[in-house]
Amino acid sequence: MWKHPFDLAQINALNANTLGEALGIEFTEMGDDFIIAKMPVDSRTVQPHRMLHGGASVALAETLGSVASTLCIEDLSKKMAVGVEINANHLRPATKGFVFGKVTPIRVGRSMHVWNIEITDELGKLVCVSRLTVAVVDKV
Repeated sequence: MWKHPFDLAQINALNANTLGEALGIEFTEMGDDFIIAKMPVDSRTVQPHRMLHGGASVALAETLGSVASTLCIEDLSKKMAVGVEINANHLRPATKGFVFGKVTPIRVGRSMHVWNIEITDELGKLVCVSRLTVAVVDKV
């Protein structure tokens, strides 16, 4: 499925100087059709009630889906991935430790990708589900 032979170190390097880095997102695993990243539940990612902020969950989801789309683009010198729509259902709070996002494809076409992202806590309980639509567009 992936068009480029990236390893985790290279994928994590894509996060340098981005929102993903600021939130502490770290890519930890990839397989033939999935990528997993973790994000801390700490002062960078919680809301005033000390629960994981919904916006942080969405940022994790979009980061995962955008990277997955990038790895599916044939010619990265001419094309890039941009998010066009994301939704998220926040199902339970996370208050400590890490959350883990796993991105899997729903559909990967030439010009549009749709991804499913499930975010779980350290016990494997589902915290958030998200769907991201990404357009593959000409580089500017």
